[in-house]
Amino acid sequence: MTAPINFSAESLAQEAAAAQHKLRAGLDTLREVGDIDYGATAREEVWRDGKVVLYRFRGDKAPIAKVPLLIAYALVNRPYMVDLQTDKSIVRGLLERGQDVYILDWGYPDRSDRYLELEDYIQRFLGGAVDHLRREYRMDSVNLLGICQGGAFSLCYSALNPGKVRNLITMVTPVDFHTSDNMLSNWTRGLDIDQFVDTLGNVPADVMNWCYLTLKPWRLFVQKYVGLIDILDDKRALEDFLRMEKWIFDSPDQAGEAFRQFIKQFYQGNGFVNGGIDIGGRAVDLGYVQMPVLNIYAEQDHLVPPAASKALADLVGTQDYSELSFKGGHIGIYVSGRAQREVPGAIHDWLSERSR
Repeated sequence: MTAPINFSAESLAQEAAAAQHKLRAGLDTLREVGDIDYGATAREEVWRDGKVVLYRFRGDKAPIAKVPLLIAYALVNRPYMVDLQTDKSIVRGLLERGQDVYILDWGYPDRSDRYLELEDYIQRFLGGAVDHLRREYRMDSVNLLGICQGGAFSLCYSALNPGKVRNLITMVTPVDFHTSDNMLSNWTRGLDIDQFVDTLGNVPADVMNWCYLTLKPWRLFVQKYVGLIDILDDKRALEDFLRMEKWIFDSPDQAGEAFRQFIKQFYQGNGFVNGGIDIGGRAVDLGYVQMPVLNIYAEQDHLVPPAASKALADLVGTQDYSELSFKGGHIGIYVSGRAQREVPGAIHDWLSERSR
């Protein structure tokens, strides 16, 4: 039996006094907080195509891995969630284990990018980065880590160019877009995407952010800001909070034509499962994904439910398929303490087993 909640005048007064103390201390803390940025690890530009840039991360020691690992993130957010800060960095964990890590930065599309298509993102940009690494390392294929929408792009690229990908890792990647627990997909399937894109051109980042926030309105509009009071007197915790907020709202617009194609072929057509994904006139068949695949999904993911990701097992052509479940959510898989302990090591060990 649970104990009764004490709503006495004395307890309420104590709580109010504690909140006032936190707010007063918060004023001093906010004066100490400088500009908040993200991206903890040194990196250098090694290749560029327009606004799209390939960076190489530089760790404290030289990499041991002979095959480079290229990370492809989603278009909707900046890719440095995987390197948010020193103690919350999947990239740092991979570097410490000897991996040679690169990341593709899609940049910020503007009106000149309105007619970019999925072929541009998958074959031109992602493919251009892969080809650059193949030339630099004088090898036929590289390792590819695709995250969220970047995982869907990586699956398409690997199916269309199987000889160029040695090992493929997908993380919180949607494959079956029509699972019953996928709220975002249920919303999107009823969208008149032609009218939407024809009216807006590029899709504003604010529209996309609003959609994601309203999937969990209480948690993301109210609860986390009420909870902010509890950390106002903790400079480090406040900086962590502000860093995450900056990342969430520093989102690029979406190139209109590519967005139209992605919604139609993936969210509405469920193309990985039903067929019908067309990239530059070539059909995507996941049966051609015959390289080793590690599929990592988050058990409490509200954007990519586990069932949406686990569907990959029945679609790829490889005989070397592995799954890793992570006890956390879509963002926790990058920044939680558990993620730092588990995810980089699992990726490194899996790759090491296939490099012998």
